[in-house]
This record gives sequence, structure tokens and C-alpha cells, in this order.
Amino acid sequence: MSKVSYYSADGLKKLRDELNQLKDVERPKASQAIAEARDKGDLSENAEYDAAKEAQGLLELKIAKLEEIYANARLIDESQLDTSKALVHSNVKIKNLTNGAEVKYKLVAQSEADLKAGKISVDSPIGKGLLGKKVGEIAEVQVPSGTMKFEILEITRD
Repeated sequence: MSKVSYYSADGLKKLRDELNQLKDVERPKASQAIAEARDKGDLSENAEYDAAKEAQGLLELKIAKLEEIYANARLIDESQLDTSKALVHSNVKIKNLTNGAEVKYKLVAQSEADLKAGKISVDSPIGKGLLGKKVGEIAEVQVPSGTMKFEILEITRD
């Protein structure tokens, strides 16, 4: 069963651009590499041909996966987001109750996640723990080292 993912306009554009790059640029390159290797003689002893065919197979697998993701992608109108609880594309300011550190994250689809930019996936342990929580609630997140507790301080659109 396919999983629906929610994207911002920028995230959806990046996904579409990556898919187009693979189909329009990388796929012809792979075909060309196979043709060049085929021209070099006996295919039964041609490692270059085998490598080119394997690379093409991996490329086609990646294209198929991205096409499935893109087919199940949904665009989110961020101006319509409910800020009463943490949802996909919400900005959530949290406080780690263990060490008192405050952090602000934007909850995004897995393909848009970028920790350096403060974007965490809703599929990550922290992202899952924050989803649906309201300001003032405590999110308990299971991590490999145990349970972490975060207080939701603020939820905004942007």
C-alpha cells in the first residue's frame, strides 16, 4: 500500500526536479554507457557491459520509487494550517525537560528533512511524538537510550 506524504510547494518542486533529472539526463546516459560497452565485443566476458546494465537497473529502481512517492505526494497550503496542534509543516518550539534546552523544528515529510535547517521528519521518533500535541502538552519520545520528554512551548505556521 502506498503512503501519502505531504509537501510544501518547494519540496514538491525539488522532488519533481529530481525525478525529471533522472529520467531526462541520467537515463539516456545509462543507455549510452550500455551501447558503448556493447560495442566493445563479446558480452559474455564484458565486465563493463555488466556494470552498465546493473547501474541502469539501479537507476530504474530509483526512478520507480520516486514516481511512486510523487504520485502519492500531496501539496499543503501552509496558510490554512491549524496552529492549535502540531501537524505536518507546523513550526514547533519544544523544551527538553531533561536538560532544559529549547529547540524549534519544522515538521516535514521525510524527503524534506534537513536537521541543519531545523526540519525534522514526521516519521522520525521526535516527529512522531510531536504530531497532534498542543501547546503545554508533554510529548514522550522513545529513543534508543530511553524516553525523552519534551514540553510543547509554541506552534506556528511560519
